[in-house]
Amino acid sequence: MKTVTLTDQFKALNPMKQVPAVTIDGITLSQSLAIIQYIDETRPGPRLLPADPKRRAQVRMISDLIASGIQPLQNLYVIQKIEAEKVQWAQHFINRGFEALEPILKQTAGKYCVGDEISMADICLVPQVYNAQRFKVDINQFPTIKQLNQALMELEAFKVSHPSCQPDTPDDLRT
Repeated sequence: MKTVTLTDQFKALNPMKQVPAVTIDGITLSQSLAIIQYIDETRPGPRLLPADPKRRAQVRMISDLIASGIQPLQNLYVIQKIEAEKVQWAQHFINRGFEALEPILKQTAGKYCVGDEISMADICLVPQVYNAQRFKVDINQFPTIKQLNQALMELEAFKVSHPSCQPDTPDDLRT
């Protein structure tokens, strides 16, 4: 009974019954990129979308490639539906996405995904690399992605927000 109630409560917050969902400033938002962009536009601090329109478009392109082109295909709901083939399925789509992402990042990267400032693209990259490692994708074949992830993981904000450090992360997925 509690599960149904919790599910119904969460469905009221996010009809897709997926995370993330957040209530902020009197509105409820779901979908990572919408949340990130709202926070970027309403809170002080370093910008996650560059002022330069070309760089901003690159950040959005990389973020969308990860959030729409790679990540949904190894989402928990999808993986649970395919059961026995889940590792091969996830590996296929992560490799396919990383094969597209690697040459883009070779062109756009500085210290981080787009130049030398943290952006929304970096926020998308780290959890996707975690998923790749979780599904035993050989990250060494993507040297730019590997290097960027290593640089980002040196930063405290990325260490503490890493998927393996979240309170609801299963023990077998913690690093």
